[in-house]
Amino acid sequence: MKNNIILECKDVGISFGGIKAVDGFTMSMEKGELLGLIGPNGAGKTTVFNMLSGVYTPTQGEIILDGKVVNGLSPDKLSKEGIARTFQNIRLFENLTVLDNVKLAMNQFMEYGVLTGMFRLPKYWKEEKEATDKALEILKIFELEKFFRAYAGSLPYGAQRKLEIARAMATGPKVLLLDEPAAGMNDTETYELMNSIKTVRDMLNIGVLLIEHDMNLVLGICERLIVLNYGQVLAEGDPHEVIKNEEVVKAYLGS
Repeated sequence: MKNNIILECKDVGISFGGIKAVDGFTMSMEKGELLGLIGPNGAGKTTVFNMLSGVYTPTQGEIILDGKVVNGLSPDKLSKEGIARTFQNIRLFENLTVLDNVKLAMNQFMEYGVLTGMFRLPKYWKEEKEATDKALEILKIFELEKFFRAYAGSLPYGAQRKLEIARAMATGPKVLLLDEPAAGMNDTETYELMNSIKTVRDMLNIGVLLIEHDMNLVLGICERLIVLNYGQVLAEGDPHEVIKNEEVVKAYLGS
């Protein structure tokens, strides 16, 4: 079973000005697992994501990705190692096309140089075609391929949310971190998003860790749930059992 673990956190924590925002966070994620991270506002969920994605460096503990300690790596290096994320606020390039938004995420894989691109040599056209084909395949998963020529900023809100996930997928991640992916979506959009996330997981066997306040999405998609409160793990296990935990109800869901 140990060989199936793709992401581990061992006693991970971080302090800001003497205040521990996250303390002793320990978890493991298997390849292909859909794992939820919930908790009240200020519980430390986004701080965990920021440590996992290299925005913050933990002040204690270890983060291990596919058997390699990745503490202190910058976000771009972590992306190359296999961690991709989305954010609470949409961060698309609104004035670029849907296709170009996804292709931009593939820059780290492009090998042609400046002169090759400037003079449009055969290597340029070959790599650009490969990137375009891959981007269209990813967009098809999210049912966005029909918008590939549209500007990202012109898409409906729900489609923009899906495009941001599609762009993250273009980096070829081993682990995908989704920070409130259903924020602002209506019930229909949320249902479509759930299906898209499951499809991505099933097709690519990647681990998905998501922060979400929409309990319908959490219960509909997550196979395991971790609850944070005051920077520490309060409960962990089967989602339908965890949300009935008396301490969880008291801390997060309300009585």
